[in-house]
Amino acid sequence: MAEYQNIFSQVQVQGPAEMGMVENADLRERTNGARFSALLGWFGNAQLGPFYLGPYGVLSLASGVTWFVMVGISFWVQAGFSPGVFFRDLFYMALEPPAPSYGLGFAPLWEGGLWLIASFFLLVSVISWWMRSWVLANQLGMGKHVCYAFASAIWLFLVLGLIRPILMGSWSEAVPYGVFPHLDWTNLFSLSYGNLFYNPFHALSIVFLYGSTLLFAMHGATILAVSRFGGDRELEQIYDRGTASERAGLFWRWTMGFNATMEGIHRWAWWFAVLCTLTGGIGILLTGTVVDDWFTWAQQHGYGAASNYIPAATPEDFLPYLPLEE
Repeated sequence: MAEYQNIFSQVQVQGPAEMGMVENADLRERTNGARFSALLGWFGNAQLGPFYLGPYGVLSLASGVTWFVMVGISFWVQAGFSPGVFFRDLFYMALEPPAPSYGLGFAPLWEGGLWLIASFFLLVSVISWWMRSWVLANQLGMGKHVCYAFASAIWLFLVLGLIRPILMGSWSEAVPYGVFPHLDWTNLFSLSYGNLFYNPFHALSIVFLYGSTLLFAMHGATILAVSRFGGDRELEQIYDRGTASERAGLFWRWTMGFNATMEGIHRWAWWFAVLCTLTGGIGILLTGTVVDDWFTWAQQHGYGAASNYIPAATPEDFLPYLPLEE
């Protein structure tokens, strides 16, 4: 008989749709219906809906769609209004910020002005979505942990597209919109400032990035492994520790001598995820404003190893070995 493994076969039990709490919630901005999806049920709850947008949600979606359409129009123009060229070169197209000569001024529409307008709508969209998350958490009596985590990601977003360009005195320092152009900007950014790998805050950001994936994988695997004992009902295991949490804790104490609690692991994961974008934003903000060459900075402060760089040979280096003319 095959052993039951819920990582492959999640049980889906469907009853009447759960419409949620109604106390202290403004139901006028919420949809009235819900439906079920077996596909969604493989990854989470099978119920889809009801939705709640509210004024901040409507504003966020409207401004986000406006940004998306503006970027799409610029790509469409670059493609010469050819569908074939558009889809062929889609990942290579870019909506670039204004050139350095414009500084922080407003550039003509097709010389960076469209980037400025689109960026304004993107900023409105992101900030209003954050405000929506705060309002919803407040209505439901929740803590603001999701809002604070989202704010950490917004911090990095603002540093890249708003705060650092203003400090550098030019919108040209911002990131272009586009898939490969964004990656090219990242590569050029690192090369221009002496290799971003020597930025200690970048190193911290990577530590928390990889650490987050490790912690979430450890936690998710542990809960799935003890869900046959009710481990997926984590709240019950927190205030009334049962055999699931006992086995999970015993496994990690045997493995590495220490285990987080059923509640504490979520604090570990939350902090690691938040600190990833928080330290990353600090590292980007210091680049060009405080430190112009991270490689030199690392050597001066004992952060990087001494350089063994040997300059490339020039034709003059071979002059002593060339035969003399008669």
